[in-house]
Amino acid sequence: MALNVALRSHFQRHSTAYGFWLTSVSPFPYILPLPRSNAGKGLAFEANSPESNSSPVPSGAVARTLLRSAAASPVEAFSWVLVDAEHGLITDRDYYELTTTVASEGASPIVRVPWGEEWMIKRALDSGAHGILTPMCHSPEDARRIVQYCKYPPVGSRGYGPLYAHHAFPGVQPGAQYDENADTGLLAMVQIESRSGVETVEEIAKVEGLDVLLIGPFDLAKQMGIVRGGEEHEAAIQRILRACKSAGKKAAIFCTDGAQAHFRAEQGFDMVSVITDQAAMGNAIVQSLSEAQGRGVENKPREGY
Repeated sequence: MALNVALRSHFQRHSTAYGFWLTSVSPFPYILPLPRSNAGKGLAFEANSPESNSSPVPSGAVARTLLRSAAASPVEAFSWVLVDAEHGLITDRDYYELTTTVASEGASPIVRVPWGEEWMIKRALDSGAHGILTPMCHSPEDARRIVQYCKYPPVGSRGYGPLYAHHAFPGVQPGAQYDENADTGLLAMVQIESRSGVETVEEIAKVEGLDVLLIGPFDLAKQMGIVRGGEEHEAAIQRILRACKSAGKKAAIFCTDGAQAHFRAEQGFDMVSVITDQAAMGNAIVQSLSEAQGRGVENKPREGY
């Protein structure tokens, strides 16, 4: 039986898949205190003492809240969440909680690793990622390498040891069901965000085993030395979109808000983000504060993440 990968299932419906960016960890610590003596009266624990061992709790609760809020509304539910370990505050120690949380809510956790290194990709997949996104794909060779790292031999070179990966696929037991379906079920994605990436995008899109090409519009503009939103920038975006369609691959793009996401969906993008967790929290609190003060202030379009 194939793995239940929500995003891949959504792609089969030939409609735009909506998701959001998860970037942060909670500011509230969980405490694994170390004991200290208390004048022979037992043990005492102090969360902020040098003897304590505390670290931030990953934002699984934030992801679950956002996913359930959408699912309970009249809108179509999210089908994916991008776990951002490149620019976000998330590290690989957070992957397991986040992938299992997102998957339990019926969406696909896609991990953006900091770089296209084999060991980084392996750790994300072994933690339950439904797909891998790597930054800065500049050439077909880069894309082929990422596909190789994502798949088991003889197709690729992924090392074997998915001790916890099946936890992000409800009902899947360790062993054959995961092992035999990982290569065809999990998603390999690369970001096109440089001039060389655009100039070779037609060949990148033809790489066998590559599922999605995602446009990073901010880096694309900076790497090309052009104005974001200008004619040359939009021409590059449209070239990437055409290359994906021609090669039968899925085209994705990062968007900062719903209006931008709607615009890109109308253009034919298969996968769009609608907001980041930070923007969602910021927008909500400004909206509620403005209503409380009777100001009716609307959120402005975001200039960044």
